[in-house]
Amino acid sequence: MADEQFVCTVCGYNMVGYLPDRCPFCGAPKEKFITSEECSARYSVVETQVTDHVSRLNSTPRLGLEHAAYRIRTNDRSFIIDCPSCFDIDLAGMDAILFTHFHFLGASNQYREHFSANVCIHKADSRFDLCRGFTFDRTFETGFEMDGIEAYHIDGHTPGFTCYFFEDVFLICDYVFKSMMFNPYGPSDTTIAGGKRIRELVRGRNLSKVCAVDYVMDFDEWIRGFDHLLDTLTG
Repeated sequence: MADEQFVCTVCGYNMVGYLPDRCPFCGAPKEKFITSEECSARYSVVETQVTDHVSRLNSTPRLGLEHAAYRIRTNDRSFIIDCPSCFDIDLAGMDAILFTHFHFLGASNQYREHFSANVCIHKADSRFDLCRGFTFDRTFETGFEMDGIEAYHIDGHTPGFTCYFFEDVFLICDYVFKSMMFNPYGPSDTTIAGGKRIRELVRGRNLSKVCAVDYVMDFDEWIRGFDHLLDTLTG
């Protein structure tokens, strides 16, 4: 069992070395899990271009609730922001996997091993029980810049939640839903405070796209909805 890996077909979470009676992420029963090998046989990962240097990664067919991961290609290296749930050996390699938060670890342990990729997450998100079985090569506590990728710790939805900027793209995962509401799974006060921090970070930047958990949106449209959300909540 220690070497086995299981994937929840409802939410896509990977369980490394154990099969729970219920998914600790979404609550689905054991019967909704398949082995990682079965997942790789049933699903693959498709890559869709967003900009010249950023692409979106999704499972096909759709794997449960599904979440998007994103690839950033810099001059010399390839980075994945969050990670697909399905391990697809045919996916182009990556040098590092960077996480917004610990909810979307996907099959990062398998990609790490296969491609010798470095896996990085905020330290505050590395200690949760859902991270069991996953290896993090680097944990960080403050923002950083790497190959033109800017990382900023936001807090809120999870204590280690981190957003990223690259060129004209803002990567926000599920901090803000497409319906323009904040993710409710986290302290509302720190989530709103994180929203204020986001508004400061995007101000003055020449942004064209927002890449999120299940949507890609033009920045101008997104910021109108986001400003309305934040103004409504803060008066």
